[in-house]
Amino acid sequence: MSNIPEDYKYTKTHEWVKLEEDGSILVGISDHAQEALGELVFVETPDTGIEVVSGDSVAVVESVKSASDIYTPITGEIIAANEDLEATPELVNEDAYERGWIFRIQPAHMSELDELLSAEEYQAQLDEEDS
Repeated sequence: MSNIPEDYKYTKTHEWVKLEEDGSILVGISDHAQEALGELVFVETPDTGIEVVSGDSVAVVESVKSASDIYTPITGEIIAANEDLEATPELVNEDAYERGWIFRIQPAHMSELDELLSAEEYQAQLDEEDS
């Protein structure tokens, strides 16, 4: 059973979104996604300072099994990348929702958060995928 924090939002492509107190957004991949990928061996984080549009591929995670694109769930500017992942990509496997975050974005439109899945909706999607 995957860990799905209630106070996060999720995408259909298994990214999670956490609204920070300063109005920025942390983005990573869900516990379910990291479990499906297996042991991560490389994470390519996005460059900071770039403007992105919701749905753009902005990062890549590679495991011993495969590589997967990471998509930005909202439009805005990438303001930080988790540099710790360069040396220790396994942080995503060990702590997907905290130390394993991939990038931080300053949203252009906070209303885009309303279009993301709640924890309950994301769990329902996972249940449907497993059936």
